[in-house]
Amino acid sequence: MSDSRKFFQPDVLKAITPLELRARQVVNGFLSGMHRSRYRGFSVEFASHRLYAPGDDLRHIDWRAFGRLDKPFIKEHEVETNMRVHLLLDGSESMAYPEHARDGRMTKWDYAATVAASLAHLLVGQQDSVGLTLFDEDVVNVAPPSTRKASLSGLIGSIAEHRPQRRTQARVVLDELSGRARGRGMVILLSDLLTDVDELIAGLRRLRFSGQELLVLHILDHDELEFPFLDRTQFVGMEDASLDVLADPQSLRSAYLEALHRFLTRVRGECVNQRIDYALFNTSDPLDIVLTRFLARRRGAR
Repeated sequence: MSDSRKFFQPDVLKAITPLELRARQVVNGFLSGMHRSRYRGFSVEFASHRLYAPGDDLRHIDWRAFGRLDKPFIKEHEVETNMRVHLLLDGSESMAYPEHARDGRMTKWDYAATVAASLAHLLVGQQDSVGLTLFDEDVVNVAPPSTRKASLSGLIGSIAEHRPQRRTQARVVLDELSGRARGRGMVILLSDLLTDVDELIAGLRRLRFSGQELLVLHILDHDELEFPFLDRTQFVGMEDASLDVLADPQSLRSAYLEALHRFLTRVRGECVNQRIDYALFNTSDPLDIVLTRFLARRRGAR
């Protein structure tokens, strides 16, 4: 299987195909899709009334309202439209954990890349436009949003060619995207979020303030969440070689899990306050089940 094909897992695509990823807010769009647009029309779902103006189609007059109020009103409806989605994929070196596969688990990078590819496939099938921004400490690659399946192949190809390296600087890409965001759309961040938390939160706030609907998919390995180490272990910083510690993990476990809890609580709490959809993904969990639950939860929340 080629590198690009490995991110399209048949069991995952089969599981999520009956589902959908829809915007919770009003979006701008140009094609016929499944999302509520801020532009008015005369189809789909009733929105409001407005007074008749010369030139309006008489077929859209609400004759019942005319009988009650003795004024001609036009019934306006919401137009369903397509959504512009940006996938922000963390390609920093910490995403390459674990360096050696264990228990059949994928690295965080492969896990996040497969999630990104699966969501891109789903969105293009909905006639939504999907783009990709690949980043580490800087923007590495940008694939502009498109609804074409040919562009989807190029997007997956750019993921397959990347090798995680350098440090994480999520604030850089968040600030850049918020600065060039036009209109309303959806931004999906896929990252382990192992970066400066204050800068991360500032970047999320700025992007949310720009009017984008923001989803944060927090990808962490089972080891990072459970700290299951028993024997004396050499811990090496993947993004900082100076962070090299030989220690007894039993003496560190309690303090580590407490620090992890504070970190997750702060990130999740900030997302709740900013009305950002947050989900924590454990790489030991089957992807088809994780994505199905996530999409079903969003559908139920709507």
